[in-house]
Amino acid sequence: MTSAAPPRSANPAHRAAQRRPAAAAPSAVLGLIAAGALGAVSLWWTNTTAVTGAAGWLTGAGRITGLLAGYAAPVLLLLMARLPALERGVGADRLARWHAFGGRWLVAAVTAHVLTIVWGYALTDGRGLLAEGVEITFHFPEMLKATSATLLMLGTGAVSARAARRRLSYEAWYYLHLATYLAVALAFGHQLATGADLGDGPARLVWCAFYVLTAALVGWYRLVRPWLCDRRHRLTVAEVRPEGPGVVSVFLRGQRLDELRAEPGQFFRLQFDAPGLRWSANPYSLSAPAHAHFLRFTVKGLGGHSAAVASLRPGTRVRAEGPYGAFTARVQRRRRVLLIGAGVGITPLRALFETIPGEVTLVQRAGRPEDLLFREELSDVARRRGGRVYELVGSRAQVGDLGTAIARLLPGLADHEVYLCGPEAMAEEAVRSLRAAGVRRGRIHRESFTF
Repeated sequence: MTSAAPPRSANPAHRAAQRRPAAAAPSAVLGLIAAGALGAVSLWWTNTTAVTGAAGWLTGAGRITGLLAGYAAPVLLLLMARLPALERGVGADRLARWHAFGGRWLVAAVTAHVLTIVWGYALTDGRGLLAEGVEITFHFPEMLKATSATLLMLGTGAVSARAARRRLSYEAWYYLHLATYLAVALAFGHQLATGADLGDGPARLVWCAFYVLTAALVGWYRLVRPWLCDRRHRLTVAEVRPEGPGVVSVFLRGQRLDELRAEPGQFFRLQFDAPGLRWSANPYSLSAPAHAHFLRFTVKGLGGHSAAVASLRPGTRVRAEGPYGAFTARVQRRRRVLLIGAGVGITPLRALFETIPGEVTLVQRAGRPEDLLFREELSDVARRRGGRVYELVGSRAQVGDLGTAIARLLPGLADHEVYLCGPEAMAEEAVRSLRAAGVRRGRIHRESFTF
């Protein structure tokens, strides 16, 4: 242990509950996105006087799907641009799910656009589909770029499919996903060159402004702001401390860390200046409330990046992006709170358990006793704040239905606000069990580690 390392349990003064966002924030964002989609479709409506014949219907469908795809691309980038208002009001986990759903929709819209446009033009020109496709690709303006963009989007969609993600490391998936930015840039010229519905008036200006604004926001929040924060806070590794089999806590030392306003339950994307780690930024949750001079993260060796963290040396430079996420006390509406964690999913719950107001119970699920994390710390926190800690250890056959097991420990389960974090299968089982036990869906807050 280095002399600069923080004490084994950082215990800042209990924080008052933060101002909570409006519960309707996610619905408002979805409503705004839907309104934009209707606006995109209205461009086709106002520029179409009549639709006749199969060719007209197919071409019309191609124009509509093209407009929707062109609108969806920057929306998807904005969802993952790490905008503070979205991260705090909607939550990184929910934004990621929206992004994944929207990505599948975008791939479908692009595919439909290509097929219906080629088919409609083929009927109009009296050509076969292949001949028409060749004609459009090689003789229409900006179409070679658009074809490249389509192939990149289809490829990104393929590697983002669940079956493919299971075979990819987070790092490989992350770098392949960056092709989306190139695809959007390549397709933009095609939209202006052949997008008849945009015209040369206000609609074209608004469309261009939307893309320019998206590029500016992505550039600021994904590149410029993290660089400025890196220069200001100058984070370095203070200590790497073993916590359990394959699990370590990383303490980072820095300057002016109180200015980050990091809340328990949030996460940062960390990029370590060390061999094999410096070219990707992985998400890690705070495992203790942020200290004015230290941040603590707990990492399990699930992939190449996280496994290499255990070998970091004190003094290693760290670039941190964040804090992100709405898995915090801001979403709390009930005084009785239940925290359910499994594996490294206990990490954000450990920080919340120390600070979230109310009557708090923490349940840690593990297959073996040695997989339980922070046992002494959690017991200390429970004694100080009057909370309760339960451990559910054993196989699924031994523990039984998770909701039933928790209901036996915790009377009045349906009246609790629930924070849930852990492996996907466990989290899905827990949600089903909690819903069956009477917990309303709006009171279940879930943080996911899937990508």
